[in-house]
Amino acid sequence: MAAPRRAKAPTPTSAPAWQPRLLTPPPELSGRFPITGVQPASLGGRRAAAAAAGELIPIRATAFREGHDALGLTAILTAPDGSIVETARMSPEPTGLDTWVAHVRPTSVGDWTFTVEAWGSPWDTWVHRATIKIPAGVDVDLEFLEGSLLLERAAAALPAHDADDRTSLLTAAATLVATPLPVPVRLAAGTDPTVARIMHRNPIREGVTTSGPWPLRVQRRRALVGAWYEFFPRSEGATVDPPRSGTFATAARRLDAVAEMGFDVVYLPPIHPIGRVNRKGPNNTLTPGPDDPGSPWAIGSAEGGHDAVHPDLGTIADFDAFVSRASELGLEIALDLALQAAPDHPWVAAHPQWFTTRADGSIAYAENPPKKYQDIYPLNFDNDPEGLYAEVERVVRLWMSHGVRIFRVDNPHTKPLWVWDRLMDSIFTTDPDVLFLAEAFTGPPMMRALAEVGFQQSYTYFTWRNSRGEIEDYARELAGPAAAYMRPNFFVNTPDILPEFLQNSGPAGFAIRATLAATLSPTYGVYAGFELYEHVAVRPGSEEYLESEKYQYRPRDWELARKQGRTLAPYLTVLNTIVHAHPALQDLRSLRFHNTDSNDVIAYSKQDGDDIVLVVCTLDPGREREATIWWDLGALGLPPNERFIAHDLVTDSTWTWGTSTFVRLRPWEHVAHVVHVRRI
Repeated sequence: MAAPRRAKAPTPTSAPAWQPRLLTPPPELSGRFPITGVQPASLGGRRAAAAAAGELIPIRATAFREGHDALGLTAILTAPDGSIVETARMSPEPTGLDTWVAHVRPTSVGDWTFTVEAWGSPWDTWVHRATIKIPAGVDVDLEFLEGSLLLERAAAALPAHDADDRTSLLTAAATLVATPLPVPVRLAAGTDPTVARIMHRNPIREGVTTSGPWPLRVQRRRALVGAWYEFFPRSEGATVDPPRSGTFATAARRLDAVAEMGFDVVYLPPIHPIGRVNRKGPNNTLTPGPDDPGSPWAIGSAEGGHDAVHPDLGTIADFDAFVSRASELGLEIALDLALQAAPDHPWVAAHPQWFTTRADGSIAYAENPPKKYQDIYPLNFDNDPEGLYAEVERVVRLWMSHGVRIFRVDNPHTKPLWVWDRLMDSIFTTDPDVLFLAEAFTGPPMMRALAEVGFQQSYTYFTWRNSRGEIEDYARELAGPAAAYMRPNFFVNTPDILPEFLQNSGPAGFAIRATLAATLSPTYGVYAGFELYEHVAVRPGSEEYLESEKYQYRPRDWELARKQGRTLAPYLTVLNTIVHAHPALQDLRSLRFHNTDSNDVIAYSKQDGDDIVLVVCTLDPGREREATIWWDLGALGLPPNERFIAHDLVTDSTWTWGTSTFVRLRPWEHVAHVVHVRRI
């Protein structure tokens, strides 16, 4: 028997000439006053931090000085055209660690910057010193004289149109040195609220030190906020006996129901021709029947590749009509971008160098041992990086020209980072409204790197976080410094992932996971069938669905489920309506957890300006749970021990709550309180 033929290994071409654009990080310890730990920042300022138009961005920094004199900080937000849009005085945070914060709100898409300025504040220094020394009778006249001179200096610096403020400062300055007046009267003049307001708004600044500019890439609102719904067009209108695929036309009929539930984005798995070589059958078997449709992720056949649509679904014109109908309903289409090929994809014959050749001359198929994907060939960017990259960008721009402005990228962690870095930079330069979601269930360093090179959103580990401690720890991580680079999309399930919790928790478990996903993260997603409580795994211990839609048609009788009340759709509609109505739930960074005396009940809040929403959710789908919650009113900007009106947005009930609140949740009735706070 002859030995297997050894293939000649292709000679890799030189590395791509393109190089990533890395910014020069701002210095931290130069200048009169040290400024460190500036946030939001990605890679220490070498990459632009992530933001969305209209998002309230907390600017934080650590700043300090020698001695005991007062320090002041300012955050300055600059638009892409170089104009200063907002100047915000920063306030010390109650940590005792010299951290300061201010909030700014960029309003449009583009590359913005912010700077942090630290400066000596002689007026605040004087107020602190004078309110201690003068009542003690120490250096009384000298302190009054110095305070008067500072007010005169501040008055002289005011613009001409601030005549009233100038008069107030000069009057206070004269009162400070009016010796016939009682000392308490003179001191009160210098610390009057009106004077304090004027001096806070127009401070005397000495030794100004600047940190920045720090880059801030502002994306459109959908990069941060949105409810996603995933379905397979081939299953909508399909039949199984005889097997027949749904089409774009039949799938378009499903869009009305998706829009009525309040979803914003419809995500479609690959819509391209599917390979016939090594096609998979039902439940991922290797023995397909002649009418089995195969996996949409096995892209490419004689009918075409990534730039074509499956003929069973219709034509490009039919796809355009589908996108148009979605747009009429206020829905966006997200298209799967899966950079891989079936063995009979046109790329395989035309560009074999784009794949990995094994020692026996065969092309390597995808493997994640012990899993084997014989119907898929992974791409290899090392042999012809420029040629393959050019084809990828061509494909992306082709679908952009057909109305696709969102791409869900399949397994981006299996491609070189430079591919995404280059692609994101190129697309943003010409089409900054186009967004990319990373489907990367992989190690945290890679997930972070993908976000830092430009992915606007990322799948997360939320799917496997079930206990109170797991949820709180992970959500704090995402809402903290990680928000500078990674924006989460909390999918509750996917065609690949049927979590164990959903397999065993009944309808209440589905409601719990939907509540958490929709209110913890500004963006979340569901895969069709979730609202029908589909929960049967292919085998015990597996997260694969039985009769997985990845390998066969799965038509669903939506109308029958509605008539029988076997659907979560009404509750999903309520959740999506609440999120659309409340800016607080569209925010990521303001998430705060509050203490409860039960590990089976979780409590948290979100806030945007005056809009405050509290969420109390049971984590036990099977039993009634009671808990007392202690709300940190200070973190919400409310006075200690204040009572407030709690309006439950799910049930339309109203209560009066305060620092501590007792709740009882019966999951067969309601799994959560989603409460809007109204001041009494």
